[in-house]
Amino acid sequence: MLNNPAARKVAAVIIDPPAKLLVRMKVSPDAVTLTGTIGGSLSMLILIPQGEFIWAFVLGVFFGLSDLLDGTMARMTGKSGPWGNFLDATLDRITDGAVFAALVLWGMNEENYWIVGGALLALVSGQVVSYAKARAEAVGATANVGIAERAERLILTGIAVLLTGFGVPYVLAIALWIIGIAGVVTVFQRMIEVRRQLRSAT
Repeated sequence: MLNNPAARKVAAVIIDPPAKLLVRMKVSPDAVTLTGTIGGSLSMLILIPQGEFIWAFVLGVFFGLSDLLDGTMARMTGKSGPWGNFLDATLDRITDGAVFAALVLWGMNEENYWIVGGALLALVSGQVVSYAKARAEAVGATANVGIAERAERLILTGIAVLLTGFGVPYVLAIALWIIGIAGVVTVFQRMIEVRRQLRSAT
């Protein structure tokens, strides 16, 4: 999630101490991953439909730290590997689904169909972006291209949710449509890239 070396150093200052504490307490990285997924998903599905956007943002960030914690703990204990990557990637799809499903529910409650449409587009396109990468790897290619990686999608969603909580109008609908359209573009970028790789391999 953090590809910038400077960002990784800053994150390490925040993440390493609790990661070391959890390791000493014999907590497994998988338990942290599951806790983050369950806590984050329930927080979104309970708070966002009620319009509690600020609390949803705060708890989203809190439980989102599990994405960094579990990987750090796995490296500290020498348990990083294919299983952890698989579990993390699979449960990420659940969390993403919960976020955008919660926004769909709120949009329906408010009868704001720009929100409903944008959230549905963001949900579907985001899932296909991830699926395209997985299928690319299954056929011996890579699909690491695109303008809408998961981190960017969630950061933009989080900022829009927070601003909406402070009463800023229209920002959530605009952000969701940007995320959804960017997801569609990313799917096509990945299809083109995989097609190029497979053609050059034959």
